[in-house]
Amino acid sequence: MIEVGAKAPDFCLPNQDDVEICLRDLKGKWVVLYFYPKDSTPGCTTEACEFSEALPEFSDMDAVILGVSADSTKRHRNFIEKKELTITLLSDESTAMMQEWGVWQLKKNYGREYMGIVRSTFIIDPEGVVRAVWEKVRVKGHVEAVKTKLCDLAAFL
Repeated sequence: MIEVGAKAPDFCLPNQDDVEICLRDLKGKWVVLYFYPKDSTPGCTTEACEFSEALPEFSDMDAVILGVSADSTKRHRNFIEKKELTITLLSDESTAMMQEWGVWQLKKNYGREYMGIVRSTFIIDPEGVVRAVWEKVRVKGHVEAVKTKLCDLAAFL
């Protein structure tokens, strides 16, 4: 997993509208990059809705929120429309970016082992350096914790 202080690996992925979004194009802004398992599941829906509700506050801190999963851009579009989300969702169907970031890991559920996305969040500063990492995120209270941390970081940089 990418650690605090590391240079964030560049990525280019399609968003829900099939527009390529690249980290290098966001230089000069804070980026909240969160990885989640699957669109339209209970925890992922809660997380996406809470990030959407908090988007104006993040925008006030010059931050962009990007959610990443292995879902297709079409599935992202449906999720956004159904839940009226205002955040950007990126599609990493190949899981290449998730593997590079270290969030594509072996998981266990009911005695079964499989590869999947570990719910994780990263804050990347305007220079492209990772400033905060949350691994194995619990959704309850998470968006508030990210917002508080970003506020603290933005005050010091």
